[in-house]
Amino acid sequence: MKTNQKNSRLLSSLLSYYPRLPENSNGHPVVSEIRQKAFERLKDIGLPGNKDDKWRDSGFMDIFNREFKMETEPAPYQKTINEIFECEIYDFHSEIISVLNGHYYAKDPEEIRTLENGVRVGSILTAQKEFPGLFDQYFGKIGDDQTDGLKAANSAFFKDGVFIYVPDGVEVKDALQLIKMVNEQGNPFIASRNLIILGKNSKLTFMHCDDSINHLSSFINTFTEIHVGENATLELYKLQNLNDESALLNNTFIRQGRNSRTSAIVLSLNGGKIRNELHIDLNGEGAETDLSGVYLMDKEQHIDNQVYVNHLVPHCNSKTLYKGVLDNKATGIFRGYIYVKQDAQKTNAFQKNNNILMTSDARIDTMPFLEIYADDVKCSHGATVGQLDDEALFYLMQRGISRENATLLLMNAFTSEVTSKISIEPLKNSIEDMIKKRLRGELSICDKCILHCTVPDKPVEFEIDLSKI
Repeated sequence: MKTNQKNSRLLSSLLSYYPRLPENSNGHPVVSEIRQKAFERLKDIGLPGNKDDKWRDSGFMDIFNREFKMETEPAPYQKTINEIFECEIYDFHSEIISVLNGHYYAKDPEEIRTLENGVRVGSILTAQKEFPGLFDQYFGKIGDDQTDGLKAANSAFFKDGVFIYVPDGVEVKDALQLIKMVNEQGNPFIASRNLIILGKNSKLTFMHCDDSINHLSSFINTFTEIHVGENATLELYKLQNLNDESALLNNTFIRQGRNSRTSAIVLSLNGGKIRNELHIDLNGEGAETDLSGVYLMDKEQHIDNQVYVNHLVPHCNSKTLYKGVLDNKATGIFRGYIYVKQDAQKTNAFQKNNNILMTSDARIDTMPFLEIYADDVKCSHGATVGQLDDEALFYLMQRGISRENATLLLMNAFTSEVTSKISIEPLKNSIEDMIKKRLRGELSICDKCILHCTVPDKPVEFEIDLSKI
């Protein structure tokens, strides 16, 4: 059965551009081999089509016949990242890393910075040269780029990206924050690649922000590989606030070692078409993962969340909770997949997806799935799609709260089950303020970072006359 598209404009542009890739993209033997293998795979299978179960109704096929610009040049370093894009959270400290138009953006882009705690941060292209042994051990070994043509396209065409290495025993005090921006005309196809390595007994908080600074169209294809070593802890936050003309494909692969812990929260607040794929391999006994997400879509926006948790060894735990609010003619997909290998006894795996549709035109397809081959496990999944509770709405309105504010209160309470998991208090407050704005229809892409929050003397509050309650 033919499942893929092999004659789209995007595919033709990719295939014709491959021989013209810059020389520095092919200098490392391991990368060159991966690029060539991925390119051959792309030629063989093409791009995903509507007959592919994992891509059906994703909405991405609609853009494959647009004209895309394949070439983007690194922007000269003329301004600091804060001069280009302001990101402020009161009483919050982070180490900023930036990628502009798919290229690592820094004063010296070829330098691998060594932070005070020994953490290494820099361009993934430079890491190939500076740390070949470490790079070769993990690059292309965690994520699978052969399952569909867009993953293969990333491996074949990525221009640059971010490399982070946390040595054994190092606990990173301040979060590392990656801000990705696009400021390129001509509808660019931008592929970037990230590699993050956490050594044994280490700890890292990593924030991955996708932001728009204008209303230009683009297709952003990101592929991230993360190794969480034995007894290491990763807190991952993905924050997305893009314009309605942009399409974002975000593939994240995480491999966890023995007794490691991962907490990942994905917040999608704006974007024309967004697809988040999160793949977790619990590869060491005692590993735990907690995955959460909030998506707020309106107009004709589309969100697609694909979560895959693979229990490969005994005594591992996983929890998945995604909640969405869709308004107007927005559409969404949630696919939650839990796989338990035959030897993975004593597995605990739980999954839940809850959705609120604000109009009769909004739509969500939710598909929880369990594949279990072990017999001593505790696993469950559940999904709900509905409207706001009329009784709860009526209860609030009877106490003097307007219908609009009562609706906002209920939706904010609905999302708070996820935001309450954010362990950093300033970030939690900022995200909750931002969600309130989004639910009011006030949050849109602007010249501020998605994390731009109100300072304490100007909090975002619902206008409620408490004397009437």
